[in-house]
Amino acid sequence: MKLGFDNDKYLSLQSEQILKRIRTFGGKLYLEFGGKLFDDHHASRVLPGFKPDSKLQMLLKLKDQAEIVIAINANDIESSKVRGDLGITYDTDVLRLIDAFRGVGLYVGSVAITHYEGQAAADAFKKKLELLGVKVFRLYLIPDYPSNVKKIVSDEGYGRNEYIETERSLVIVTAPGPGSGKMAVCLSQLYHEHKRGVEAGYAKFETFPIWNLPLNHPVNLAYEAATADLNDVNMIDPYHLEAYGVTTVNYNRDVEIFPVLNAMFERIQGVSPYKSPTDMGVNMAGYCIMDDEVCREASRQEIIRRYYNTMCALKRGDAEQSAVSKIELLMSKAGVTSEDRPVVAAALGVEERTGAPGAAIQLPDGTIVTGKTSSLLGCTAGMLLNALKALGGVNQELDLLSKVVIEPLQDLKVNYLGSRNPRLHTDEILQALSICAATNPLAKLALEQLKKLRGCEAHSSVILSRVDERTLRKLGINLTCEPKHEGQNLYHR
Repeated sequence: MKLGFDNDKYLSLQSEQILKRIRTFGGKLYLEFGGKLFDDHHASRVLPGFKPDSKLQMLLKLKDQAEIVIAINANDIESSKVRGDLGITYDTDVLRLIDAFRGVGLYVGSVAITHYEGQAAADAFKKKLELLGVKVFRLYLIPDYPSNVKKIVSDEGYGRNEYIETERSLVIVTAPGPGSGKMAVCLSQLYHEHKRGVEAGYAKFETFPIWNLPLNHPVNLAYEAATADLNDVNMIDPYHLEAYGVTTVNYNRDVEIFPVLNAMFERIQGVSPYKSPTDMGVNMAGYCIMDDEVCREASRQEIIRRYYNTMCALKRGDAEQSAVSKIELLMSKAGVTSEDRPVVAAALGVEERTGAPGAAIQLPDGTIVTGKTSSLLGCTAGMLLNALKALGGVNQELDLLSKVVIEPLQDLKVNYLGSRNPRLHTDEILQALSICAATNPLAKLALEQLKKLRGCEAHSSVILSRVDERTLRKLGINLTCEPKHEGQNLYHR
């Protein structure tokens, strides 16, 4: 659990850089915010020391100047697109984001529905938001976007979009996920602001790839692994190299679109403020790495995790073989194999010995604790109990859970809730443990160890149920699974 990233330095440098960019553009900046504002666990895994809410904390330093516009693609509303990490639709996530931003004191100005073509679901969502008191603006699909710059930057293109009324000097444009049209919102607003005689600028905040790290640095390779399904590719920014003679890293979509963006800036403002895609960014993360080797190793492990997660997604029919093949290539570049994840061999060893699913977790001191499948517990529930005992110094042979608590839970599951399997999931085990902790000091001691599991690595020899996955992830455990189901059924809950 070594630290490799200076989070306090990052908060200071990043907020200073954004304020500097606001001043550069005469007092108003549209900042396209890529990645996750909340719960950026990818960044915290590959940059140990980066806190999952770091970007949010940075914005809170600027909250008196900032307002937020949330962009959502009308087609994603129509198709009920789901966030893979949260399991909720994009439109539901907009509501979650509004609540979350407001809850910490950030001002949400409006929601922008992009790619609008009169979709019925988008109209219904607009009406719902307006009934909730949220302002909604529509940005229309522009034919030949982004190639026909002349049409895009005209009254028939951006001019047709509804002008988003903003009040503050820093407008953060964020979204539930990729493909939501954040950049289009920013550029459309630049067009409208210029027409109104308002000086405004655009910048982009993407944490990855980190522009001032080498192209094949494991941190940047881990970003490629994380976006394997989008087919993003890290590359040297040729425009920055030509303009300044300095090698920087960007990704293919920004490099490919830059000539078009440049032409749009020139058409909107008469001159482009940028000479390269790297110029557009305001990311200072690379300056805050304080132990490069710690970040390299953390990123290598992240690539392996992405490999297992993508293999499981392929097994469930939620990914393509091309994504797996790409991550295999990245593993080769990073010099790692799946065998470089210690908990894998331990979990498979349990299954080999018992003939049933096994699980393993690596504790903060490097100790590996395993769990097996029994008539009472699933393998991850057993692993969790054994880990808590080990962390609390409790004898592994002692039973922490009373039959008085366990048997009614099993009776409820099987006889009232219709479950065929009496084995308890991880969330049920934690509930049982918390009940037992009221009268059993050792159970209380074990329960108090839960916070020590955050950041631990775990592996299961089979794909887990969604409830087990969610519980372990809520505990902050970095989970991977073998890409196979426990049984031969076609339907898996």
